[in-house]
Amino acid sequence: MRRILLAVLAVVFAASLAAPLKAQGAPPQVGVDQPYTIEYYYKCQWGHQAEFLQLFLKNHYPLLKKIQATGRILSVKIESPAYHTSEELRWDFRVTIRYKNSTVATTANPEEEAFIKELWPDQETYKREEQRRFEILLGHIDLPVTDITPASK
Repeated sequence: MRRILLAVLAVVFAASLAAPLKAQGAPPQVGVDQPYTIEYYYKCQWGHQAEFLQLFLKNHYPLLKKIQATGRILSVKIESPAYHTSEELRWDFRVTIRYKNSTVATTANPEEEAFIKELWPDQETYKREEQRRFEILLGHIDLPVTDITPASK
């Protein structure tokens, strides 16, 4: 009987410790019709960062700007770190996109294919260069983020 009581107490104690841990994660992003932010991290093969950036600015950034003109995207910011980190933590570029809302951020844009054909009439070159851009990547992470900064009073 004593062993059963100790086992029950151990389970209750473990559950009480686990509950606060679940609550420590960032809260979900705000309401349905609020801006939705995703950070896209790119890690390139060493020595190919300039090539990746050149291809990104030529073949992806204009598409993002075209989509921004429709209102689906509110802002696009491209950054690179000022200093280096360890190799396993290294990233070369972060692209932060604020979307109009979570729906447009997580659903396909029906106009995107038409935009690609309009912006790059030479589809063979576009596809070859996009293939190369992804060949030189070691990693790519899409990270939705939530601003939890308290409102000013």
